[in-house]
Amino acid sequence: MKAFSFEKPSSIEAAVAALGAEETLPLAGGMTLIPTLKQRLADCAAVVDLSGIAEMSGISLEGDMLVIGAMTRHAEVAGSDVVMKAIPALAKLAARIGDQQVRHRGTIGGSVANNDPAADYPSAVLALGADIVTSKRTISADAFFLGMFETALEPGEIIVSFRFRVPEKAGYAKFASPASRYALAGVFIAKRGDVVRAVVTGAGPCVFRAADIEDALMKDFAPHALDRISIDSTDFMSDIHADKQYRAHLAVVMAKRAVKAALEEGGS
Repeated sequence: MKAFSFEKPSSIEAAVAALGAEETLPLAGGMTLIPTLKQRLADCAAVVDLSGIAEMSGISLEGDMLVIGAMTRHAEVAGSDVVMKAIPALAKLAARIGDQQVRHRGTIGGSVANNDPAADYPSAVLALGADIVTSKRTISADAFFLGMFETALEPGEIIVSFRFRVPEKAGYAKFASPASRYALAGVFIAKRGDVVRAVVTGAGPCVFRAADIEDALMKDFAPHALDRISIDSTDFMSDIHADKQYRAHLAVVMAKRAVKAALEEGGS
């Protein structure tokens, strides 16, 4: 790891100002940034630690909107009575991220901003149609995830909070790698009125909505509605853990499990 300066601002304004300097990177939980710097896959002149900004942490329910600060730790989301009551699937998703150490250091904002293709939170953000509030603007989930490790965030722009609309029903299921606990394939399902959103993670270069699954569930919100569904694996990933055809198969299986979980858990 190369030497760099370290700053810990106490306000969003000060953080944005610090990030305006060249070769400066934001630090949330550090679950990706620190290993990347240690392996010299990236370097910087300065790191700006966001953990001192109080207004970027916390969980609240505002009407039918669940608001979670970007610096809120995975363990806090998993253990929150507010989240468990509003969107139990989101709390249970957070409880299965990584191991105990990762859950107590990693943050929802850091995970979503990093947009790892196998991360859990992006699937929930997209399936729930969340709004991502940044230091500059509000971005809809549909416009946020652009590609592998790529988002709509501009240089120096940081995520401040997430606003999740509470669904009628929601569920998440993933087939996790036994080593990393990242998803080889995971599916988050959310239902609000006649609209169903189904989002796949871990299978492609970026989270994506599965239209065939959504169409089938809008006709019949039940696991058996997916019995004859298959997903085109052309753009899926193949690696030492699973090939693209297996990931496509897993996506359908996980979708069925997510629907079952949604029916058992509800959404609010």
